[in-house]
Amino acid sequence: MIATQIEPTATLAQLQESKPDRVTIVLLSGDLDKAMAAFIIATGAAAMGMHVTMFFTFWGLNTIRRRGATSSAKDWLRRMFGLLNRGGADALPLSRFHFGGLGTKMMQTVMRQNRMPGVPELMQTALELDVRFIACTTTMGLMGITKDTLIDGIDQFAGVTTYLAEAKQGSVNLFI
Repeated sequence: MIATQIEPTATLAQLQESKPDRVTIVLLSGDLDKAMAAFIIATGAAAMGMHVTMFFTFWGLNTIRRRGATSSAKDWLRRMFGLLNRGGADALPLSRFHFGGLGTKMMQTVMRQNRMPGVPELMQTALELDVRFIACTTTMGLMGITKDTLIDGIDQFAGVTTYLAEAKQGSVNLFI
């Protein structure tokens, strides 16, 4: 059996030589584990000097919603989305083993024990590293999400054509 050993410093040096300049990440999911992966990748890429754009759409918008912010939508169906979908980076469910919030609490405890930052801290780091945040206006309208229910620091409110223009310039485009 032949084992391949990957040397992290050599891999990083290769990546820096062939450094992609732009990274785009579409965050479709509002699950804790998926949002955490998206922000870890975004902050890692930004720390390497890459230009990173994150496009938040559908349930991914819950990540950048203020916790407990209610919808000001005029029709009852969109207001219901707001009630059922409170959002907030510190209140996201796990994609698996959520068990009514117990799984999330267990995951957050393990993360604290291992001194791993949570989604709110990773989001703040991303903002400090100038990661660009775009909120999908089409989904916002569909789900009754308004600008005032989102966190500060959103760079742009735009649709898919803006994301595609960014992705066209990117060397790495991820969909989470």
